[in-house]
Amino acid sequence: MAGTGTRAGVAVTAALAPAAWGTTYLVTTQLLPEGRPLLLAALRALPAGLLLLLIGRRLPKGRWWGRAAVLGMLNIGLFFPLTFVGAYRLPGGVAATIGAIQPLLVAGFSVGVLGVRPGRRALIAGLVGVGGVALLVLKSGARLDGVGIAAMVTAIALMAMGTVLTRRWGRPEGATLLDLTAWQLLAGSVFLVPLAGLVEGAPPALSAANLAGFAYLGLLSTALGYVLWFRGIERLGAGPASFLGLINPVVATVGGLVVLGQTLTGWQLVGLLLALGALFAGQAPAKQPKPATAADPAPPTRTVPAAAATPAPAVPVPTR
Repeated sequence: MAGTGTRAGVAVTAALAPAAWGTTYLVTTQLLPEGRPLLLAALRALPAGLLLLLIGRRLPKGRWWGRAAVLGMLNIGLFFPLTFVGAYRLPGGVAATIGAIQPLLVAGFSVGVLGVRPGRRALIAGLVGVGGVALLVLKSGARLDGVGIAAMVTAIALMAMGTVLTRRWGRPEGATLLDLTAWQLLAGSVFLVPLAGLVEGAPPALSAANLAGFAYLGLLSTALGYVLWFRGIERLGAGPASFLGLINPVVATVGGLVVLGQTLTGWQLVGLLLALGALFAGQAPAKQPKPATAADPAPPTRTVPAAAATPAPAVPVPTR
């Protein structure tokens, strides 16, 4: 029971990450400059990475320079700008529905990378999650933009692979989750900062609202959010952690209800319940494959003493 309680606590804290990410669309549209996805991605990643590096004061060693670079590009450097492109070009409901496919992608990648075959319940929960999110956030006549859809699908696929590799590689001995997060944020920033300058030019003058938006995204949504997210992957596994992402569209919808005065329809309520049900169903630990072993040896036997007049057949010793 203690293990169950601990696992539930880790899941709750890890869910705070996608909950914070669920506010990104609202913060982007209300507080941040328009039409600057690379700038937004760079200013979200770089300050958070520097802050965590100052706290941890540890750099990667050996092969972890390469691993940090790979994870940083998957989870940050490519994921951030692609999601901002999707946020600019797609209605929030379409973007959230695409994001809901992440548990299914993680399940697929886990087969090849982790050797973990998803159970039937996980696959059904993944499909139910997509359907629930679609009911929750999609609206009739939703505008479909080809570039936006491609950006979001690519972003979700990249983060799904980053989630699986994060689980596979873990973290080096002596490094904390703060260190691992800092390395990835800075690796992504090394790519994003010069690219933003080349493509989008010098940043505009930032207003107080812009600075507040970047502070929120950098400190809460990114620095704290990714530490909790990587902790969830480490403790729960890639598959169960990916289902926590379904809380993202739920929070985004609630944010619209509270801030923008939107209302919840009957079908949206059904979608909300389905999405939450899929989230809880997806928390079952994935079954690890049994390692190949040699044939079981014959059970140990004991025989009667050799002095017996007639030898007796061997009798198996009971085991526990």
